Order: sequence, then structure tokens, then C-alpha cells
Amino acid sequence: MDGLITFFASHYALRAETVLKRGGLHAKLIAGPRDLSPNCGVALRFEYADRERAVGLLDAQRVQIDAVHKFVPRSDGWRSAEVAEWRR
Repeated sequence: MDGLITFFASHYALRAETVLKRGGLHAKLIAGPRDLSPNCGVALRFEYADRERAVGLLDAQRVQIDAVHKFVPRSDGWRSAEVAEWRR
């Protein structure tokens, strides 16, 4: 899973996991990286290729997200260049 969704509050992260799993997507809650989002201590891993579907499912259920990030396996870890289009 190479995508990460950050949230403003942990209850949105919990709802998001349920929504995505019910929608047939792989999702897993993890400890949220503080350098990406200091708002919430929980983030959601998912398949970045499914980002449009994931964001659509979350929008339909009114689950508020902070941003969507893509993990690039390099020494600098999470890359925020892809975030701007998905930031709320």
C-alpha cells in the first residue's frame, strides 16, 4: 500500500477505514507521521492507484480528510508533491 490519507481528527480516520473496506478497497490504520499532519495521530494506508475511488467514497460519506500522500520508497520517505490536488 503506497498511499496515505491524513485526517483532522481520529474519528474521521476510523470512519474512513470502514468506508473504504466496505467499498472493496484495502485500507489499514497506522500511526500518523507528525511531519505530514500534526492534527491527528492516526492515518490510513491504501493503494494510491485507487485514490480517485477512495476520495469519492469518502466524499459520498462525508468523511473529512486532510490530504492524500504518495509514498515513494526513497530516503526522504513521504513525498508531498502529489498532495496539492487532494488537499481539502
